[in-house]
Amino acid sequence: MTCCDRRDLGLLLLRLGTGGVLAAHGAQKLFGWFGGHGIEGTGQAMESMGYAPGRASAAAAGLAEAGGGALLALGLATPAAGAAAAGAMAGATAVHAPQGFFAQSGGYEYAVSLGLTSVGLAVTGPGRLSVDHALGHTVNRNWMVPAALAAVAAGTALVIGARNKRLRTSAGSEQEPLSEEE
Repeated sequence: MTCCDRRDLGLLLLRLGTGGVLAAHGAQKLFGWFGGHGIEGTGQAMESMGYAPGRASAAAAGLAEAGGGALLALGLATPAAGAAAAGAMAGATAVHAPQGFFAQSGGYEYAVSLGLTSVGLAVTGPGRLSVDHALGHTVNRNWMVPAALAAVAAGTALVIGARNKRLRTSAGSEQEPLSEEE
């Protein structure tokens, strides 16, 4: 009997690729690495996108991406890691949605791909080439998958809903009121 099969190797590659990309994007937000803007610059950008307070939003997105990505790459706490990463990508999707689907137009294609892959890994599990497997799946139980996904979905819905409300309010206040003569 071997330690792993094609499925385990495939899951390892998906985890390393997806987790590595997410961790790098999170490091841009948190530390300014890889050409990123760090917490301050990302916080200002988050404010301009409707996520407030900006600094806290930058920290939350950065931690979800860097932490979720690193944990996915390791195959540790896979349900929570995948859910956290997917939540961050849902927030990114909300920002990019007005530009349509394709990334070349500034659309949400990339964020959705990372988010769906993260959810897929949370649901499927990390495989045998993972820290979860080495630890006997103590932080990768079947009940943790729906619990993590539901908790993150609820939190993400609240955050994106508050952002959308903020944007609608801001757009409404930018319009000049009609005078009585018009």
